[in-house]
Amino acid sequence: MASVRSNDARLFYEVTGNGPSVVLLHPFPLNHSFWAAIVGQLSGRYRLIIPDLRAHGESELGDGPATMRKLADDLARICHEEKIGKAIFVGVSIGGYLLFEFWRRCREQVAALVLANTRAGAETPESKAARLEAADRVLHEGTAGFIEEMLSKLLSQTTHSNRPDIVDAARKMMDMMSPEDIAGVQRGIAERPDSIPTLATINIPTLILAGEEDSVPRGEFELMQRCIAGSELRVIPRTGHYAALERPDEFGAILREFFNHLPRF
Repeated sequence: MASVRSNDARLFYEVTGNGPSVVLLHPFPLNHSFWAAIVGQLSGRYRLIIPDLRAHGESELGDGPATMRKLADDLARICHEEKIGKAIFVGVSIGGYLLFEFWRRCREQVAALVLANTRAGAETPESKAARLEAADRVLHEGTAGFIEEMLSKLLSQTTHSNRPDIVDAARKMMDMMSPEDIAGVQRGIAERPDSIPTLATINIPTLILAGEEDSVPRGEFELMQRCIAGSELRVIPRTGHYAALERPDEFGAILREFFNHLPRF
């Protein structure tokens, strides 16, 4: 793992493979190991940059909430460190949230986007309150109850029934986060801006991926597809919010197909 300091936090990330740069951004509350089964499918043709987002995995939280602005700054710092002029960016859930912020500020570095298991709209008053309440609760009660709630909500019923190994792998990644880490990320997500107005500005190849049993309503993905000119929406069967972890072969095949049709950069 490589590391770099970004303002108030030290960040860790993995670099592997050769070819055009692809940045893979995992969901909350997992870490770069989320991509383990995808790496072998891509590293023969692409140079993969795979961070632990701020407060996840080995990366530090720093001071205050892990806002999308901080996460976008972190991503820009890693791109600078790795001398990335232009790359394909793949973001799952919170990885997608931060990519909207990164696009607003660093769009010249983005050759193509994959927005997976994410949404563009800001938190509703109800969901914001729920995130802030969860942040307070985890600080008082610890992470165990929060983790089990996340596992039950974000993985598909198919995965729960047939793949206990994937459930255990997700739990192991979640267990790496401290109560302070989880609270800091929840508070940062609660503050994320509305990115729906940003969608019409995205003028590069864009793939939108959803799980058939995703916790994000299908209409959120359809909204992004309508608002991003020329974008494509694909739904992966028998998966929830962590489609790349639940069915990596299908997820990887869709990525390779999308990448193969991109212009060179």
